[in-house]
Amino acid sequence: MHNLLVSQLPVEKWVTNGVDWLTQHLSGFFNVIQNGGNTLMSAMTDGLIAIPMFLMIAGIFLIAVVTSPKKWGFPIFALAGLLLIANQELWSDLMSTMTLVIMSALISLIIGVPLGIGMAKSDRTQAIVQPILDFMQTMPGFVYLIPAVAFFGIGVVPGVFASIIFALPPVVRMTNLGIRQVPVDLVEAADSFGATSWQKLLKLELPNAKNTILAGANQTIMLALSMVVTASMIGAPGLGRGVLSAVQHADIGAGFVNGLALVILAIIMDRFAQKLNTKPGQKLPQNRKRRWLVIATLLVMVGGGVVNSFATTSQSHEKISLGYVEWDSEVASTNVLAQALKEHGYDVSLTPLDNAVLWQSVANGQVDATLSAWLPNTHGPLLKKYKDDLTVVGTNLNGVKTGLVVPDYMSAKSISDLTTQAKQVITGIEPGAGIMASTENTIKAYPNLSGWSLQASSSGAMVSALEKAYKNKEDIAITGWSPHWMFSKYKLHYLEDSKVSMGGNEAIKTLARKHLKSEHPEIYKVLKNFKWKTDDMESVMLDIQSGMDPDEAADKWIKANAKTVDSWFE
Repeated sequence: MHNLLVSQLPVEKWVTNGVDWLTQHLSGFFNVIQNGGNTLMSAMTDGLIAIPMFLMIAGIFLIAVVTSPKKWGFPIFALAGLLLIANQELWSDLMSTMTLVIMSALISLIIGVPLGIGMAKSDRTQAIVQPILDFMQTMPGFVYLIPAVAFFGIGVVPGVFASIIFALPPVVRMTNLGIRQVPVDLVEAADSFGATSWQKLLKLELPNAKNTILAGANQTIMLALSMVVTASMIGAPGLGRGVLSAVQHADIGAGFVNGLALVILAIIMDRFAQKLNTKPGQKLPQNRKRRWLVIATLLVMVGGGVVNSFATTSQSHEKISLGYVEWDSEVASTNVLAQALKEHGYDVSLTPLDNAVLWQSVANGQVDATLSAWLPNTHGPLLKKYKDDLTVVGTNLNGVKTGLVVPDYMSAKSISDLTTQAKQVITGIEPGAGIMASTENTIKAYPNLSGWSLQASSSGAMVSALEKAYKNKEDIAITGWSPHWMFSKYKLHYLEDSKVSMGGNEAIKTLARKHLKSEHPEIYKVLKNFKWKTDDMESVMLDIQSGMDPDEAADKWIKANAKTVDSWFE
């Protein structure tokens, strides 16, 4: 017993080895699911987007009117909410979110209802499944992203996978509960008339448990919707990506708008789901004319999408996917190159990712390239890990720097001068960033930092903390890098690093997947030629920080630097 308490069980190693074994031995199976899922869900999203926006809004409004006789509150809310989303130019994100939620909820129902029936029919099955459901429902949703990325990479498929695990338990529990609550006398009556097990299930138990099952289905839909933001961390498109970006940049306005769009979608889906949960004997719509009107409306919406898809001339463009981290510098460079590529006829997709996931995605070929590698120090460990699976194309910006930064009104000039300032806390950014690892090494390297701690946040939260401290002339130490617009807005300086633990001057490198050069030599040449200066990057960063959309800021810079842009394509 003493040894058990003293010796640490290698649970972490067991889990890691298990996931690695599954990834190695079932990679073909996972690839089939990933490719098939991407094809299916891309087609679903394209189909939703193909339906003319105002036709879909009108159709949803009409269905809400038909299914809410003599009640105008919900139809007016649905109309106003969808028009607001359209006004904020979030329609395509809304359709991507609907794809993720519908697919997650549908698969959860397909798995959950039969599993709930099995639990209701067998106490042994319930005893086995119940603790698994408890585990699934209480484990933080972020944890499911780790195996999702390992199995399926990035994109909507791992997002659906993580959402299914998180959203499945309610429908299983409620199906089990609903069937177990069917009155015993009704079951006995069915048995006395010689009903088979299937007849009892289909004609007695499921009809009587319908409302309970639908309540569980409604909870499943809401939980799937709650995973939208979490799934965006591994590349799932949609409204969650906007919320996550706003959080990382501390952009209150953008976060509110994207969050409000999610609330509107949640309310609309919830109200429509509730309308299926009727009283025994009640049918919805309440008469045949209304039912046919709903069907006709859906057919018109689908027909409009088909006509629109045929009317839209599809042009074949060379495609490239660029990944980036939601750091101000990388947002600026990635959007500038993306806009330049689009102007030259390329089909460019942008995917924001956590830094470690981004490197993995380039290495496994799910992302074509990234402009976000800070080398040789900050991301040196990642390069060492993935160097055989990707290509360092070249340098896109020289003379960059990372280090610990403080306001000029603080007396500290070097890291060795730090004692008890800033409550002995260094304010950092995302936990997976290379500069965070460098800062942890710095705390260990300097004896005077033995009582200090590193507080993880995001790049936006870090800048917000800096702004608050700067206004009040309070001490603050942050993880900083150049170029960054904060050096133009505030009077700041780097702390001298005599041990060079934060790394010296660095360069931002462009990375590409291993076979991009042979498969797309023209795109590879553009990536290799892409170079600009610190002043260029900072000007775009300042425009974005001042409220300009990243693509608008990129277009502004491109128009003002046409010769430089042309040189990238020569």
